[in-house]
Amino acid sequence: MTNPDKYTVERITEIHSYTPNLFRFRTTRFRGYRFIPGQFARLGLEGDDGKIIWRAYSIVSASYDEYLEFFSIVVPDGAFTSRLARLGVGDEILVEKMNYGFLTTDRFEGGRDLWMLSTGTGVAPFVSILFEADTWQNYERIVLVHSVRQSAELAYTETVESLKHHEYFGEFAQKLVYVPVVTRETVPGALARRIPDLLESGGLEARVGFELDRDKSRVMICGNPEMVEDTRKWFLDRGYELSRRGKPGHLALENLW
Repeated sequence: MTNPDKYTVERITEIHSYTPNLFRFRTTRFRGYRFIPGQFARLGLEGDDGKIIWRAYSIVSASYDEYLEFFSIVVPDGAFTSRLARLGVGDEILVEKMNYGFLTTDRFEGGRDLWMLSTGTGVAPFVSILFEADTWQNYERIVLVHSVRQSAELAYTETVESLKHHEYFGEFAQKLVYVPVVTRETVPGALARRIPDLLESGGLEARVGFELDRDKSRVMICGNPEMVEDTRKWFLDRGYELSRRGKPGHLALENLW
């Protein structure tokens, strides 16, 4: 393995599977590693030819946690995830020292309501953002939407619900509206249509209890490319603008692949 100055060697400390193809894992964290909640890391594993295979993974853990946590699917025959899925506690994984990505709340100015719309493992950066004090201090209302196909894939429901009893965030928890969406099962309390459909029909706003408003709402989108593109278009058609470097807007988004 080359260029050790670019990465650190970490060890897996915990693995939890939700389905045969969906799991979260924690690693040790180099004390000098820094990131902004919402960013992603590049993880590396050695391939059959001895070369390092790198993949981007959104960081679930808080910026101040002593560990790094990631949320992963297993891609059939995937060069990286098939190897990752075979690892166990104590095994090594590489973490680039650089952090990446712009799915961060500092892309916005103003705004009263923060909407975080996700599918699948796209919920990962939003969990990290929820464990940042500035998120709660800067917004009056926060909406987290997590859309999955089956209820077992709602991996971070307990984590989100635990915020109500958190020693610090508990006093702000009434600001949060958590909306689970399950599209291929009937689940009590969960919505059942794709996020773009829920936006178009008004079903999401009805569930949340207040409306999207271009002046007040700031929207973050993360998940599969089809959802991201359809949702982006829905907002752009209504006058929302993408946040760009040096030009804050209303939308920030991330494609997972």
